[in-house]
Amino acid sequence: MMDYNFRSLEKKWQKYWRENNIYKVDDDSAKEKFYVLDMFPYPSGAGLHVGHPLGYIASDIYARYKRLKGFNVLHPMGYDSFGLPTEQYAIQTGIHPETATKDNTERYRRQLDQIGFSFDWSREIQTSDPNYYKWTQWIFKQLFDSYYCKGRDKAIPISELISDFEKTGNTKTNASCHKKTPRFTSSEWKDFTIKEQEKLLLNYRLAYLSETWVNWCEKLGTVLANDEVKEGLSERGGYPVVQKLMNQWSLRITAYADRLVSGLDKVDWSDSIKEIQKNWIGKSKGATVSFNLENSDCIIDVFTTRPDTIFGVNFIVLAPEHDLVSKVTIDSHKQNVIEYVKTVKLKTERDRQTEKNVSGVFTGSYAIHPFTNKKVQIWIGDYVLASYGTGAIMAVPCGDQRDWDFATHFDIDIINVFDNVDISQRANENRKVNISNSDFLNGLSVNEAINLSIVKLEEKGFGKETINYRLRDAIFSRQRYWGEPFPVYYEDEIPYILDDDKYVTLPKVDKYLPTSNGEPPLARAKKEAWNIYEGDRMEMNIMPGWAGSSWYFLRFMDPNNNDHFCSKEKSDYWGQVDLYIGGAEHAVGHLLYSRFWTKFLYDRDFISFDEPFKKMINQGMILGRSSFVYRVKDTNTFVSFDKRKEFKTTRLHVDISYVENDILDITAFKKWRDEYENADFILNDEGKYICGFEVEKMSKSKYNVQTPDNLVEGYGADTLRLYEMFLGPLEQFKPWDVKGINGVHNFLRKFWRLVHDSENNFCVIDEKPTNESYKTLHKTIKKVEAEIVRLSFNTVVSTFMICINELMEQNCHSKEIISDFTILLSSYAPHISEEIWFKLGNKSSVAHATFPRFNPNYVVENEINYPVSFNGKTRFVIKMEAEMTIEQIQDEVMKYEKTIHYLSGKQPKKVIVIHKRIINIVI
Repeated sequence: MMDYNFRSLEKKWQKYWRENNIYKVDDDSAKEKFYVLDMFPYPSGAGLHVGHPLGYIASDIYARYKRLKGFNVLHPMGYDSFGLPTEQYAIQTGIHPETATKDNTERYRRQLDQIGFSFDWSREIQTSDPNYYKWTQWIFKQLFDSYYCKGRDKAIPISELISDFEKTGNTKTNASCHKKTPRFTSSEWKDFTIKEQEKLLLNYRLAYLSETWVNWCEKLGTVLANDEVKEGLSERGGYPVVQKLMNQWSLRITAYADRLVSGLDKVDWSDSIKEIQKNWIGKSKGATVSFNLENSDCIIDVFTTRPDTIFGVNFIVLAPEHDLVSKVTIDSHKQNVIEYVKTVKLKTERDRQTEKNVSGVFTGSYAIHPFTNKKVQIWIGDYVLASYGTGAIMAVPCGDQRDWDFATHFDIDIINVFDNVDISQRANENRKVNISNSDFLNGLSVNEAINLSIVKLEEKGFGKETINYRLRDAIFSRQRYWGEPFPVYYEDEIPYILDDDKYVTLPKVDKYLPTSNGEPPLARAKKEAWNIYEGDRMEMNIMPGWAGSSWYFLRFMDPNNNDHFCSKEKSDYWGQVDLYIGGAEHAVGHLLYSRFWTKFLYDRDFISFDEPFKKMINQGMILGRSSFVYRVKDTNTFVSFDKRKEFKTTRLHVDISYVENDILDITAFKKWRDEYENADFILNDEGKYICGFEVEKMSKSKYNVQTPDNLVEGYGADTLRLYEMFLGPLEQFKPWDVKGINGVHNFLRKFWRLVHDSENNFCVIDEKPTNESYKTLHKTIKKVEAEIVRLSFNTVVSTFMICINELMEQNCHSKEIISDFTILLSSYAPHISEEIWFKLGNKSSVAHATFPRFNPNYVVENEINYPVSFNGKTRFVIKMEAEMTIEQIQDEVMKYEKTIHYLSGKQPKKVIVIHKRIINIVI
């Protein structure tokens, strides 16, 4: 018998879908919309591995399902094509990043197409396309021309703020701004020069230029975001990262902190992702307390969430970057302080937050306690961050473990302000205590003491109630080449925005490296290389990688619009993304920034919703199975895994293509690298070299990558799609193992054999199905739909297998049954489904079919098989009519010969019948 020829079949239908625009979607449909989106990929040079399609397959199944249910489905795809890896490749090879990006996206497209996704490719976008990033620049212009009005709790045009300044100055202004913004009257505003006015406006703009502490990587020549730094090194390349004060563009995301927290109540996301975002935003309520410096007019403001512990303060700690460090440090301590600050600059904020070793230095100065008037030592410590609160803390070692560690390390006295609590071994962070040794707060609970202490601080003029956030404004500059250029020029070192009809394209440069004096690569561009050049100079920095990905879901709605970033009519129709699927690693960066940009665009009335993604699923990672060889130290000899304990060895990753069933192909291994050509091997007792293994992240650097290409070639795209879903729940991490793929492939072959005879002729006939076949089909319809709706994609595969097994046992060739099953299968295995669908006589794609309707009448059970237990132990099964009453069941079972046998003449104490489920006889 000729079997299922998946290779020719899949190419055939992929061509058909492409040539007939089967998945192209219209915007003016009368149908209800549904928007399914994947976190779009960065097109790396390595292409896709089998872990990448996991989320894409799940979203494709759901998109196809919703089409079958009659929805107008938007399911687009594009590329987040700006990125540091491509730039690093350009630096190494001299190849323009645009060329490498084109090659990479073409490879991705080929790989995605061969898996049979139902993307509407007519909407493809790339963030590095000037036709796309000109609108990213446009959004930046709107941010620059806006400020956040606290009174109206929204962003509004900066022109309205300027109008207020002309009338009343800023004495009545209630807006998000830099904390050191000076107060001025309307007449003073009018007397300011244009340069002075523009500098003041930067304190209010949502996109602004200011000096900021940043993560600077000298080797990469750029600023890195916190999530791009791991343990003091750049995530890309592993280069040292230091803290540096630089003039940078920032976005005032902090103005949206409250709304970013409250907005999480509107979206259907996992609790874990919501919690990560809340923790990153870090909203906390407390008080700002002012400490006067001894013998000075200086004041140190600190933020604390525990003003109830103010009588436990006996030292203050400043962040090493605090403005007052040089002022409060006395001469005899200056050298120590300078050296300490220099050391801290080598650490990122994240390193400092996770650092376990205590470090600090005394300034030699003292502050005055606002209530006791006692002297309080002033220290500098790296566990205090300049970017959180005021950059200074009042240390209460009895109630904060970090302060306790610091005080213990430096032998500073610890004052206990908690009643009947032992703090000799560690700080007390339990809030269910009463306050003591605290004057007017004695005997109060923590909450009572917090409220009263704030009242007293405000009465005395030493402090006020304050809400603080851990969230910091987003640094928006990068000193690289391959990214969105800013639509900014400078006159007299003041930034100005290009007119709305103008945008900047990346100019050509001779190298993609910073200049010899440390300026960004764009500083290499000659004046004539810029498509627009205004003022004294153009902005030389570029936007960060997350700029383009913060709004791409909107451009997919209207990708070819040359007049608007997205028409209001189309964004009103498509609205929020209904289902968003992607990795949890983007929980903070991408998701937070997308939410911020969406809320801003909503405020300015460019769109009609303020959350981008209604429902989000985070797919788990498919893990690779790495293989290892063991090199005897200081030799070129490799010892088999089961002999390694006899030697001192170094474990090395080996390419999994040289390993089968954990046995190393020594000949192939020797050819892998020159250094292994003359290697020696210590084999096991069976004369084989056994490799070790470990399940870990699939990565090119670990040589454990499985590409989908080989699997599609060997088993077909439909098999790959089914198998990736079959591996387990979408959200879970799963090790990749192809041992089970044959079973999934055989299921498709079995389906093919069901509808073809021994000569490979199509053998489906137009006959009325049996009741058995109806029952099989409709229980499958019910189960498949219920599981897809629950996004439980893995269990559907086994349901398909059970259905086909039953239909084969029934020798079912009914067109009605096969048609409905084909529609059910089409979301998972679209190629074979399309083939069968057309063989059934249909003239249009199965993608345009209607999802089968479940009929409960076909699955009604006329008879029930009851397990019969005696004292809880099942002895036999008895068949009863489904409509029998409990009394009738009891009578029937007691007359049954097997019941009489097991009772052995005894009278049962009780006969328990759970209707249509079980019978238990208690003896």
